[in-house]
This record gives sequence, C-alpha cells and structure tokens, in this order.
Amino acid sequence: MAKKENWIAPSILSADFAQLGTDVKDVIAAGADVVHFDVMDNHYVPNLTIGPLVCESLKNFMVKEDVKAPIDVHLMVKPVDRLIGDFASAGADIITFHPEASEHIDRSLQLIKAEGCQAGLVFNPGTSLSYLEHVMDKIDMILIMSVNPGFGGQAFIPQALEKLKAARKMIDESGRDIRLEIDGGVKVENIAEVAAAGCDTFVSGSGIFGKANASDANRYDTVIQQMRDELAKA
Repeated sequence: MAKKENWIAPSILSADFAQLGTDVKDVIAAGADVVHFDVMDNHYVPNLTIGPLVCESLKNFMVKEDVKAPIDVHLMVKPVDRLIGDFASAGADIITFHPEASEHIDRSLQLIKAEGCQAGLVFNPGTSLSYLEHVMDKIDMILIMSVNPGFGGQAFIPQALEKLKAARKMIDESGRDIRLEIDGGVKVENIAEVAAAGCDTFVSGSGIFGKANASDANRYDTVIQQMRDELAKA
C-alpha cells in the first residue's frame, strides 16, 4: 500500500495561548494540514494542559474564520473513556490515546468511532506495538512518540525510527487506510529521515512555533516550506 500524502501537524502546545486562534489561523494559512491538540492530566503524564472547553473555543474560532483543518486530539489522560465524548462534542476530528490509559482498548476505540471521529493508538518509546494486533480494523491513526510524553521541546529519540518502520510494515500488510504519525523532536533537520522510515503525519511544536518571529504576519511560511522541501527529498 502506497504511503499517504504528507501532513504537517503543528502542536499547539508550543503556540502562544494568549493568541491561540490567531496562531492556528496563521500556521494553517502557511501550509500546515492538521491542528495537533495535546491533552495532559498531571496523572498519566507529569504535566497539565488544556481541556474540552479550549477545544470547543478553538473549533468555533476556526469555523468563524473559515480555517479548514482537522483537530487531532492526543489524549495523555487516564482513564481515557470519560473524556472521549467531551472532546468529540467539542469538535475533535481525530482522537488518539495510549493503550496503557484504557482498561479495554477495543471498547475505547469503539467509543471514539461511535462519536463519528477517527480513532488511533499512541505508542510511547517503551510501549510495544503488539497492542495493534487485534484492533487494526478500528484504527485510523498510529502515533509513535519519539519522546516520552509530558513536555514539549524534548530531543528526538532515534529508536523511534525503527518503531516507525515496524508500524509501517504492519499498516502495509493490513492493507488498511491508516495514517502513521510521529510526535516529539521533529524539525527541519530530521523530518526527511523520519519520512523515509514510513511516516506520513509529522507533529512539530517548538520546531514550528519556536522558529517564528511574532511580529511577522507570514511567520510560519519559511519553516513549513523548509519542511516541505525536506519531505520532497525523502
């Protein structure tokens, strides 16, 4: 099965929350494809971020401003089932979660699909891909963490490339329409190598938002074009 079109997914964890709507509008206008929305609960991971109300506000802003991009909600919370409906109602298009955060992975995936969202599993650096073996029929997205979850701005863990290759093999052998995403330490300098390992969806927080000049109306154009240029080499 051929690899899908590349998506660049800026993580709003690194955006300016005082002007979140504007940052999202500008980064999508600059050529990004997906809004990556990181949810942390200070329980499953040692940090606390944002919840369904922020997601709903952002979705309403995007509709009002005619910003067309899916919201990809990455739930780093435990237990996960309680929040699935809340984020679906708040405007999530894709919801991914960690298998360790669910008592019944198949049921959690079914909950997401029943809400009309795409569903996915997220794999930490030390988590086996074996969780996928019996649920590939309910998966739209596989997200490989190339850092340990909890904080933005961490360095890329090279072993993630081998896990990407293994996940790509599973997707190809399944013949299913599944995206392969990576999150953590992705930047212009390594995005081609990540793509060559089979990835098609690239989450980048500080690699995009951290490169911008806040006073420049076109502040994200350069870094996103540089990423596209590197992806064209992969």
